Amino acid sequence: MRHLTRLTALAASLAFTLSALPANAGAVLERVLAAKTLKVATDANWAPQSFMNDKNELDGFDVDVAKDIGKRLGVSVEFVTPGWDIITAGNWSGRWDMHVGSMTPTKKRAEIFDFPGVYYYTPAAVAVHKDSKATTLADLNDKAVGTTATSTFEAYAKQDLTLDAAGAPAFKYEFKPKDVKSYSNSTTAFDDLRLGDGTRLDAVVSSLPSIIDAEKAGYPIKQLGDPVFYEPLAVATEHGDAEFDAKISEAVKAMQNDGTLSKLSVKWYGVDYTVVK
Repeated sequence: MRHLTRLTALAASLAFTLSALPANAGAVLERVLAAKTLKVATDANWAPQSFMNDKNELDGFDVDVAKDIGKRLGVSVEFVTPGWDIITAGNWSGRWDMHVGSMTPTKKRAEIFDFPGVYYYTPAAVAVHKDSKATTLADLNDKAVGTTATSTFEAYAKQDLTLDAAGAPAFKYEFKPKDVKSYSNSTTAFDDLRLGDGTRLDAVVSSLPSIIDAEKAGYPIKQLGDPVFYEPLAVATEHGDAEFDAKISEAVKAMQNDGTLSKLSVKWYGVDYTVVK
């Protein structure tokens, strides 16, 4: 009888928990609300978007955006830092719920991901060593260029970039490298570029904010020419939970409307990248 009482209490507790969830909650949203935790994948080494600060805590623009989304959902945020290639491959299998790491929504990626909220637009640019003799982007023809693997920067360097997301301006290829070297992130590419002009690399294609941040950190590099393309960047989720996507979209729109995104952009970049330039 005592065993039956415990089972009855357990059933009642489970029923109360389920009743507290929205009636139309999908699998991911239900898991997030039940655990009161939103698991977010991002990069641990891509300042100023996301990086480990002096307190050994994740910090940066993407990190602040994710935290604010969690706050608006009424849950805490837990970060995980898998590699970019692992994130973009899909098949997350519940290891994390969404990605906030400046992903460009493209038709190819849309085959496995939903993009419930574009939260800023950033220019992609080219960095060279400060001793580089290149004066125009065309001077990088037949040179060695570094990029992040499976990124839009890599696609641009390989002249295989398709920007089909809403709000993406037209662009053209300004140079054709002889060799495109892929790295786990932009920082490791900058590490090779800093060794000297042409030592391992002649240039790196990355986001302009990352290039500026690397310069501030003492890397002997500089921007070459104008930005090569502009891209909208979005929160990414896997297909399958429209209710979860709707909640994320609602949170991002609220952050746009109340000025939160603009304030965070100015905080981390000194510029409001949340509107199309």
